[in-house]
Amino acid sequence: MSVPTTQQRPTRQRLALLEALANCRDFVSAQDLHARMTADGIRIGLTTVYRGLRDLEAADAVDVAQPGAGERLYRWRPDSTHRHYLICRTCGLSRAVDSDVVEEWAGRIAADSGFAAVEHTVELTGVCTGCQPAVS
Repeated sequence: MSVPTTQQRPTRQRLALLEALANCRDFVSAQDLHARMTADGIRIGLTTVYRGLRDLEAADAVDVAQPGAGERLYRWRPDSTHRHYLICRTCGLSRAVDSDVVEEWAGRIAADSGFAAVEHTVELTGVCTGCQPAVS
Protein backbone atom coordinates (compact mmCIF):
# COMPACT_ATOMS: atom_id res chain seq x y z
CA MET A 1 0.00 0.00 0.00
CA SER A 2 1.48 3.32 -0.98
CA VAL A 3 1.07 6.30 1.31
CA PRO A 4 -0.87 9.10 -0.43
CA THR A 5 0.66 12.53 -0.63
CA THR A 6 -0.87 14.80 2.01
CA GLN A 7 0.20 17.95 3.79
CA GLN A 8 0.83 15.92 6.94
CA ARG A 9 3.86 13.77 7.68
CA PRO A 10 3.17 10.03 7.93
CA THR A 11 3.07 9.49 11.70
CA ARG A 12 2.59 6.10 13.36
CA GLN A 13 -1.09 6.91 13.92
CA ARG A 14 -1.67 8.03 10.31
CA LEU A 15 -0.03 4.87 8.99
CA ALA A 16 -2.20 2.78 11.34
CA LEU A 17 -5.27 4.65 10.05
CA LEU A 18 -4.31 3.90 6.45
CA GLU A 19 -3.82 0.22 7.22
CA ALA A 20 -7.10 -0.05 9.13
CA LEU A 21 -9.02 1.70 6.35
CA ALA A 22 -7.39 -0.45 3.66
CA ASN A 23 -8.52 -3.55 5.59
CA CYS A 24 -12.18 -2.48 5.55
CA ARG A 25 -14.13 -4.29 2.88
CA ASP A 26 -16.89 -1.72 2.56
CA PHE A 27 -17.51 1.90 3.47
CA VAL A 28 -16.94 2.75 7.12
CA SER A 29 -17.71 5.79 9.30
CA ALA A 30 -14.99 7.58 11.25
CA GLN A 31 -16.55 6.39 14.50
CA ASP A 32 -16.71 2.76 13.37
CA LEU A 33 -13.13 2.92 12.11
CA HIS A 34 -11.99 4.40 15.43
CA ALA A 35 -13.83 1.62 17.32
CA ARG A 36 -12.18 -1.06 15.18
CA MET A 37 -8.75 0.45 15.69
CA THR A 38 -9.09 0.75 19.46
CA ALA A 39 -10.48 -2.81 19.65
CA ASP A 40 -7.29 -3.90 17.87
CA GLY A 41 -5.23 -2.15 20.56
CA ILE A 42 -4.27 0.89 18.50
CA ARG A 43 -4.14 4.04 20.63
CA ILE A 44 -5.63 6.81 18.51
CA GLY A 45 -8.07 9.60 19.25
CA LEU A 46 -11.34 10.03 17.40
CA THR A 47 -10.29 13.56 16.42
CA THR A 48 -7.12 12.13 14.85
CA VAL A 49 -9.23 9.67 12.84
CA TYR A 50 -11.51 12.47 11.58
CA ARG A 51 -8.50 14.65 10.73
CA GLY A 52 -6.74 11.79 8.95
CA LEU A 53 -9.81 10.94 6.89
CA ARG A 54 -10.24 14.61 5.97
CA ASP A 55 -6.62 14.70 4.78
CA LEU A 56 -7.07 11.49 2.78
CA GLU A 57 -10.17 12.95 1.18
CA ALA A 58 -8.24 16.10 0.23
CA ALA A 59 -5.51 13.89 -1.28
CA ASP A 60 -8.22 12.07 -3.31
CA ALA A 61 -7.20 8.78 -1.69
CA VAL A 62 -10.66 7.75 -0.43
CA ASP A 63 -14.16 7.51 -1.79
CA VAL A 64 -16.70 9.33 0.37
CA ALA A 65 -20.43 8.71 0.62
CA GLN A 66 -23.13 10.18 2.81
CA PRO A 67 -26.18 8.00 2.40
CA GLY A 68 -29.35 9.64 3.63
CA ALA A 69 -28.87 12.04 6.50
CA GLY A 70 -26.23 9.86 8.14
CA GLU A 71 -22.59 10.46 8.82
CA ARG A 72 -19.99 10.44 6.06
CA LEU A 73 -18.63 7.03 5.10
CA TYR A 74 -15.14 6.35 3.75
CA ARG A 75 -13.59 3.67 1.58
CA TRP A 76 -9.91 3.34 0.71
CA ARG A 77 -9.19 3.92 -2.97
CA PRO A 78 -6.05 1.93 -3.86
CA ASP A 79 -5.68 3.76 -7.15
CA SER A 80 -6.73 7.16 -8.44
CA THR A 81 -9.78 5.85 -10.31
CA HIS A 82 -12.96 7.77 -9.47
CA ARG A 83 -15.79 5.35 -8.77
CA HIS A 84 -19.46 5.37 -7.94
CA TYR A 85 -21.09 2.88 -5.58
CA LEU A 86 -24.45 1.41 -4.74
CA ILE A 87 -24.62 1.24 -0.92
CA CYS A 88 -27.04 -0.74 1.24
CA ARG A 89 -28.76 1.63 3.67
CA THR A 90 -29.14 -1.18 6.20
CA CYS A 91 -25.77 -2.94 6.44
CA GLY A 92 -23.43 -0.66 4.44
CA LEU A 93 -22.54 -3.30 1.83
CA SER A 94 -21.22 -1.53 -1.25
CA ARG A 95 -20.79 -2.45 -4.88
CA ALA A 96 -18.97 -0.43 -7.52
CA VAL A 97 -21.22 0.43 -10.46
CA ASP A 98 -20.41 1.22 -14.08
CA SER A 99 -20.02 4.97 -13.93
CA ASP A 100 -19.31 5.72 -17.60
CA VAL A 101 -22.86 7.04 -18.07
CA VAL A 102 -22.54 9.34 -15.04
CA GLU A 103 -19.15 10.66 -16.21
CA GLU A 104 -20.47 11.29 -19.73
CA TRP A 105 -23.54 13.06 -18.33
CA ALA A 106 -21.41 15.29 -16.05
CA GLY A 107 -19.09 16.12 -18.95
CA ARG A 108 -22.04 17.00 -21.19
CA ILE A 109 -23.59 19.25 -18.51
CA ALA A 110 -20.24 21.02 -18.05
CA ALA A 111 -19.79 21.54 -21.79
CA ASP A 112 -23.38 22.73 -22.32
CA SER A 113 -23.26 25.15 -19.39
CA GLY A 114 -19.81 26.56 -20.10
CA PHE A 115 -18.68 25.76 -16.56
CA ALA A 116 -15.11 24.64 -15.93
CA ALA A 117 -13.60 22.38 -13.26
CA VAL A 118 -16.99 20.72 -12.68
CA GLU A 119 -17.12 18.13 -9.90
CA HIS A 120 -20.01 15.87 -9.05
CA THR A 121 -21.33 13.64 -6.31
CA VAL A 122 -23.66 10.78 -7.14
CA GLU A 123 -24.93 8.53 -4.39
CA LEU A 124 -26.96 5.44 -5.05
CA THR A 125 -28.48 3.71 -2.04
CA GLY A 126 -30.84 0.82 -1.64
CA VAL A 127 -31.39 -2.33 0.38
CA CYS A 128 -29.25 -5.34 -0.57
CA THR A 129 -30.75 -8.79 -1.05
CA GLY A 130 -29.36 -9.93 2.32
CA CYS A 131 -31.22 -7.17 4.16
CA GLN A 132 -34.51 -7.37 2.29
CA PRO A 133 -37.29 -8.99 4.30
CA ALA A 134 -38.11 -12.53 3.23
CA VAL A 135 -41.04 -12.62 0.86
CA SER A 136 -43.70 -15.11 1.93
